[in-house]
Amino acid sequence: MQADLRPRAGRPPQGSRLMASPAPSEFAIQLRPGGIGDLDEVMRIMGQAFRPCYGEGWTRSQCAGILPIDGIALTICEDETGPIGFSLARSVADEAELLLIAVDPDAQGHGVGNLLLRHFIQTAREAGARRLHLEVRDGNPAVALYHRAGFAPAGRRRNYYRGPDGARYDAVTLSLVD
Repeated sequence: MQADLRPRAGRPPQGSRLMASPAPSEFAIQLRPGGIGDLDEVMRIMGQAFRPCYGEGWTRSQCAGILPIDGIALTICEDETGPIGFSLARSVADEAELLLIAVDPDAQGHGVGNLLLRHFIQTAREAGARRLHLEVRDGNPAVALYHRAGFAPAGRRRNYYRGPDGARYDAVTLSLVD
């Protein structure tokens, strides 16, 4: 899957990896299936995209352990410089769960997360999933992206995440149902 994405209004972040393209107003990116060979890049992106203080990111062993399981799909988003984002999903019967989605901070705000989310929804639907769900820290800016895609609140885990100042944050479960 390929897409041309236009940057958000205003100036893109200085030093943005996306600015390396020949046409500064358009960025050619593509999605491809990922595997264990992509683990170094997945961990790099996750380490930059998730603040460790919340405990949202996974460990290398968690990622490596889940990749060989049936129904697990890793999708890599890359531009001409290499991987800039990824998603990790699980499908079982008629349900699919978005386990992780992360975008390199230099590529955020250019539609990469939206592209990965749309791809998750499309491939899950094509595989027969009628119920899609995910869990996210309440207050995470990605919540707005999920709402725009049609995901609605389905549950809440109180005080699931701990913030940098010791504050507790709920985990919100969102669903998209056929």
